[in-house]
Amino acid sequence: MITVEALRAVGATAARAAEVLEPLKAACAFYGIDTPQRLAAFLSQVGHESGGFRYTTELASGEAYEGRKDLGNTQPGDGPRFRGHGFLQTTGRFNHARVRDRLRERFGDVPDFEAEPERLAELQWACLSAADYWDWKGLNALADAGDFEGITRKINGGLNGLADRRARWAKVNARFDPPQDEASIRKRLIKYTLGSPESERESA
Repeated sequence: MITVEALRAVGATAARAAEVLEPLKAACAFYGIDTPQRLAAFLSQVGHESGGFRYTTELASGEAYEGRKDLGNTQPGDGPRFRGHGFLQTTGRFNHARVRDRLRERFGDVPDFEAEPERLAELQWACLSAADYWDWKGLNALADAGDFEGITRKINGGLNGLADRRARWAKVNARFDPPQDEASIRKRLIKYTLGSPESERESA
């Protein structure tokens, strides 16, 4: 169900969408990210985190993670070495080892991302690690329930970039939904770009 057009809707260039399409389709199929609701939520979140599938390595230096024992960064240089890799920016020594172990349970021949963290930035592993994280955090269930904010909190730890995530969601969701009249489309775009009035009152 993923198409080049859907990837472009969340910010990928035509060339990048064509490159990403097949490995991402395979990853999503394996992890059951296979309904319009799940795919729209997944692609919009990944689109935000990766800058429209441009980046598989975090742009920041990683110095901010130096000495972060909660991430397993106990050795000198671990912060930069284990900065974010993959489409959902796996960060820290512990998390690079975790995704290695989870993927090895499922696929066997997987690089040692703790020994070679930069391998997680390779396209195949960037796609699989993103889908595996989605599975690990139980995000299909949240997508089924329409809990977009809950998904954002699981990925981000908060609601950073929520407006951009929602804007990407609105665009890609239109690629999966049956055609609707203009008023319905406009209503949906407003809801997911600006948030509901109830959410605004709660956050005020």
